[in-house]
Amino acid sequence: MSNLSSAAFWNLTFHVQTFGCQMNKHDSERVTGMLEALGALSVDSVEEADIVVFMTCCVREAADVRLMGQVSSMKNIALRAGSPLRKRMVAIGGCIGQRDGGKLLDELPHVDVVFGTNNLASLPSMLESVLDDGSRLSETVEESEAFPTELPTTREHSWAAWLPITIGCNNFCTYCIVPYVRGREKSRPFEDIVREAEGYVAAGVKEITLLGQNVNSYGRDLYGNPRFADILQAVAETGIERLRFATSHPKDLTDEVIAKFGSVPNLMPALHLPAQHGSNSILKAMHRSYTVEHYRELVSKLREACPGISMSTDIIVGFPGETEEDFQATYRLVEDIGYSQVFTFIYSKREGTPAAKLVDDTPREVIQDRFDRLRVAVEKGAYDFNQAQAGKTVPVLFEGASKKDERTITGRSPENITVNVPLPDEMSAEALMGSIANVEIAEAKTWYLRGTLA
Repeated sequence: MSNLSSAAFWNLTFHVQTFGCQMNKHDSERVTGMLEALGALSVDSVEEADIVVFMTCCVREAADVRLMGQVSSMKNIALRAGSPLRKRMVAIGGCIGQRDGGKLLDELPHVDVVFGTNNLASLPSMLESVLDDGSRLSETVEESEAFPTELPTTREHSWAAWLPITIGCNNFCTYCIVPYVRGREKSRPFEDIVREAEGYVAAGVKEITLLGQNVNSYGRDLYGNPRFADILQAVAETGIERLRFATSHPKDLTDEVIAKFGSVPNLMPALHLPAQHGSNSILKAMHRSYTVEHYRELVSKLREACPGISMSTDIIVGFPGETEEDFQATYRLVEDIGYSQVFTFIYSKREGTPAAKLVDDTPREVIQDRFDRLRVAVEKGAYDFNQAQAGKTVPVLFEGASKKDERTITGRSPENITVNVPLPDEMSAEALMGSIANVEIAEAKTWYLRGTLA
């Protein structure tokens, strides 16, 4: 970036549209940081932007469809008044950029730049080339020498920070495209992670979320054995008020990590532990490398270490070969665990993965019926979990005004449950954003809690 002419970006505006996981959100913060460092101005909408960057996800087919629809709409949106450009610049990055590369330039003639997951740092120079001569560019690399955290960043919220500790994945679940577009697992040095966490604490950050496709295996490539429990302890000791992590693979969740939920007070009592399915035969076909019995044992250990811990998960319905008996095993798992939140998905074939070659003749209406039945159990589990919160006083980290009511502020409890609080007459949402305050929970609904400032 040091060789770029920042003058090329002065008076230009940009908007980043993010799809997918927390890692994509973090990558978007890096894109924002790089462009702002060159003098461009971030804006809230496509209509105001001279440059639009799509950070994409290809885990499910719906993301591809959404991307194509939104990119196609670009040609019908007029440039903002006063724009120095004759044509809006459009860039596609993230997992779809990595997967499809230059093919996107052929399919989408108004796209100017395509870049992959491993070459975020190339985006500014690629955009400058477009500004200079109108060229259209695609660049994807298989592996990056630099960890993306070394790039400039502009965080979405001053009080919260994503902190990647690994990138890539070595698990190769048969349905998942991530290892093919994010590459093999690579850990950051221990000292770099702690140093960045200390910087966030010094800057007033209240909550850090450690990120990785599988945080539990952190350090195996660098140190020979996973050191995730050590990282949790070290980051907690920086004095951060709230510590979370995502995502956790059951096969690598150790007793040492589980014990931290009982011994580290600033590690929040909430864990996203993807089960994906409740049938051992389907888990084997998915190459998940654990059994349902092992998963249930992990949950028991977690609840012994941290009574009241909030559990969330991912579930896939309709994986090739799933029988009604298999589905019933998933249904029982969801009922028995009592998750606070479940992200349910109908299986989506991803070309290039082993599961894409599997043939399944289960009618779509049967799969949809299973999905609908499971959703009922999911909602009951979430409702029951939230009922246990009613009457409690809980510390809430406030994030901003509710989209439905500007006189209601929204935040998150330690269990990562949404909490809505009506604002007192004399108080604004801005005054509370980024602060932690106690809330008396008066009402518990399926997906949120409601209360008043204590």
